[in-house]
Amino acid sequence: MHEAPPPSGGAPLARPRVEMNREEFRIIRDIVHAYCGIFFQDDVTYLLERRLQGRLEELGLPSFTEYHRHLRYHAKRRVELEEIIELLTTNETYFFREDYQLRAFSEEILPELLERRRAERRLRLWSAGCSTGEEAYTIAMLVREEPRAVGWDVEIFGNDISRRVLQVARKGIYSRSSFRRLEPFYLRRYFQPVGDRFQVEASLRAMVSFGQLNLLDEEMLQLVGRVDAIFCRNVLIYFDKPARLSVLHSFYDKLQPRGYLLLGHSESLMHVSTDFELVHLKNDMVYRRPDGGEADGRLP
Repeated sequence: MHEAPPPSGGAPLARPRVEMNREEFRIIRDIVHAYCGIFFQDDVTYLLERRLQGRLEELGLPSFTEYHRHLRYHAKRRVELEEIIELLTTNETYFFREDYQLRAFSEEILPELLERRRAERRLRLWSAGCSTGEEAYTIAMLVREEPRAVGWDVEIFGNDISRRVLQVARKGIYSRSSFRRLEPFYLRRYFQPVGDRFQVEASLRAMVSFGQLNLLDEEMLQLVGRVDAIFCRNVLIYFDKPARLSVLHSFYDKLQPRGYLLLGHSESLMHVSTDFELVHLKNDMVYRRPDGGEADGRLP
């Protein structure tokens, strides 16, 4: 007995959409949250359902309940969690984003750090949640433009939980959309054309190292040494309060005394943490790890 051919000239039938009920959403949401700190409110059930449909098909699973079991017990559950993060996170960024804060860094914070480190002539900066790398390379350009930093040992570390965006960051090749706020001077000085795109020149790329890192993984965080400043902009907004506290405690431990923490313009530590002092600069307000005693909220 022969089966009737599928409709539409032999094309395979589309797999029916698998619905995610409220309980399935919550248990999968909680696994993701425990893994990386990202928390999804109850009103985004459809988002998870839509974006994870392809994973059920790829793994040959009939329901999100079975998918939950896979995430809990399968030998490759960590690999699958990384797949979820790729599907659920947005990585929109560009060079010289939030330029007023970058002015605060280049005109006020960086000169102070150089003065403080003048004996060892060594500087360590961290771009936490670096996405495709534009922020880390922006920091590198600002350091290179500072005459007092010539000849210094400067290392910039960029991390992200997504391996896909880190591949882009390491290559340092970007399309026009990444240059929407970049002055032509920087494009001419630090980039080379590659077809219709541009690549960060080799000496600047050498200043920056990238690594896959989950900010909630304390064992992985041991690989990060002490740093003088941390950029973590528009990352903590995706975490709930306990996860934010965990990350902030790690930042506190990694920062040198009087080291700086630069958050996104919409982020605040109010009602979250009192570990850091708020510093009022000419161009922006930033946070700083205190150096003992009472914090006065001002630069020395």
